[in-house]
Amino acid sequence: MSSKKLKSANDASSSRDGLGGGESVIADHGRRRSTCGYCKSPARSSISHGLSAETLTVSDYQALIDRGWRRSGCYLYKHEMDKTCCPSYTIRLKASDFAPSKEQQRVSRRLERFLDGKLDVQPREQGEHTGASSPLGTARSEENNNIEPVMDDLSKMIDQAVQVCIQSGEFPSNMPIPKASVKKVFCDKKKKLAKGPEQLLYTSSVAFPIAAAIKRTHTSEKAEINGNKLSPETISEMLLSAMSKVRETPGVSIKVSKGHINFLSASQDSFSEKHVTTPNETLCAKKDSENHKARKLKLEMRLKKSSFDREEHELYKRYQLKVHNDNPSHVVESSYRRFLVDSPLIYVQPSGDDEKVPPCGFGSFHQQYRVDGRLVAVGVVDILPKCLSSVYLFWDPDYAFLSLGKYSAIQEINWVRENQVHCQSLEYYYLGYYIHSCSKMRYKAAYRPSELLCPLRFQWVPFEVARPLLDKKPYVILSDITESQNQCSSSLPHGSEPRTNEHEEMEQGETNDHFMGGSDDDDDDDEEMDESESEDTHIESDIDNIIVGLYGSQYRYKDLRKMLTPVGRKQLEPMLQSYRKVVGDELSERMVYELR
Repeated sequence: MSSKKLKSANDASSSRDGLGGGESVIADHGRRRSTCGYCKSPARSSISHGLSAETLTVSDYQALIDRGWRRSGCYLYKHEMDKTCCPSYTIRLKASDFAPSKEQQRVSRRLERFLDGKLDVQPREQGEHTGASSPLGTARSEENNNIEPVMDDLSKMIDQAVQVCIQSGEFPSNMPIPKASVKKVFCDKKKKLAKGPEQLLYTSSVAFPIAAAIKRTHTSEKAEINGNKLSPETISEMLLSAMSKVRETPGVSIKVSKGHINFLSASQDSFSEKHVTTPNETLCAKKDSENHKARKLKLEMRLKKSSFDREEHELYKRYQLKVHNDNPSHVVESSYRRFLVDSPLIYVQPSGDDEKVPPCGFGSFHQQYRVDGRLVAVGVVDILPKCLSSVYLFWDPDYAFLSLGKYSAIQEINWVRENQVHCQSLEYYYLGYYIHSCSKMRYKAAYRPSELLCPLRFQWVPFEVARPLLDKKPYVILSDITESQNQCSSSLPHGSEPRTNEHEEMEQGETNDHFMGGSDDDDDDDEEMDESESEDTHIESDIDNIIVGLYGSQYRYKDLRKMLTPVGRKQLEPMLQSYRKVVGDELSERMVYELR
């Protein structure tokens, strides 16, 4: 090979990424088939295209995820959406538009109450084993056993009141009847909920499931009573009236508030208190006040560059074993490193007052959540020019009651909002893949307003627009919806199917010598004919400008093809064409396609 025909790595590609330099070096693994972890099909029905990245610039990865790619460690994959069993749509959210739901707001308030020491449920100590059937807050268990007969008695009284309302025609006779449940109100909530001198002991929210049951019966003739809809507030008033007809409750008054039925006592000697009061309960409110500051916990969030951390790995093992029931052989250190520590992303340092890079820089990070120094959760994220991309979250099973998955998502969205001041291009929160056909994945759409990536034209479509069609079939060309609405013509025929990989699974482990000329057994006439064909009859193709890495040097394919044998070209060119389709024209001419 003549040295004149070679291009060095520096000549072919130098500092292509505008953020800190560096280049993306990719190896193509072609089409991959595997079993599906979502639909649990025994067949190899999950079909994707795979790449592995030696290095990857943040700009190139941003472009890849905007074409439907995701990474797991250094492995990149993209599902063949029209062929795979569970089409996976990239989902994102503009952080500045995020509107938390009531449930998401409750998650934040619950954690605040936990930190303030106002939440009844408490986690176990660090070294204590947590069994699957052992609830947190076992300090209450003995007390709960003592008050159970009283709560059961009050529940039966409410059930009898429900029957009275059905017999009188106030409730539909054909509705499913929810069983009443009465709960004890612990002392740290009594002062907040009770009004006046009476002491709040128990409460029931049975009016809410009754209201839902009535609505489901679709009996319009019973939908209103005296012009009032059967809301939980109305139902609780009706039950209060019916309970007075069932039997008396000496020493206890029953009141309703916002749909809740509350049982109160003005006397410490009431029938219920005789059974339920523990020796220390009369001092509970006072002790809560005195010890409030001592019990207050501190939550810290620490963002650090991706690296192996022994403490994180131990938490990951506990999470995978207890929450996902993984086989212990699958949570060893090596697999953890490949999955959540190794990253091909080239770190980009912040540069003073540069508004293009946030203070932490760009790259792969671990966000640690600590309560009083104890590691309770770790969020693995990629911070890219346009977004924070969520990779994975694992948390302490002892803290399941805090819904740390939802809480961390809210915090990551807030992080994007806060850091957009430092990096104007940073606008979005990417939640990974959304699979409409998998009920466990639908929670991602609860972060609104979100949008899905069209698998054909790579346009973003509002989730609420896409949902009706996804309800009908799992694979949808989403951009057809908006194009139809806007009455715009498309460069592709309406409803056309996306181009797919033309090659089946390809073995790409051949030695590079198989592609190159120079063997002692080569026929001289064939070489001369190949040279003539290369120089005189070659017509420029769409793969000519792909950068190919070979033997530590880099070439545009139009230069490399002159040095290949006909057999080498015949094998390499379909691979390059397939690669160009899945990564796009621009990236195929910017990233290095490494031959191995």
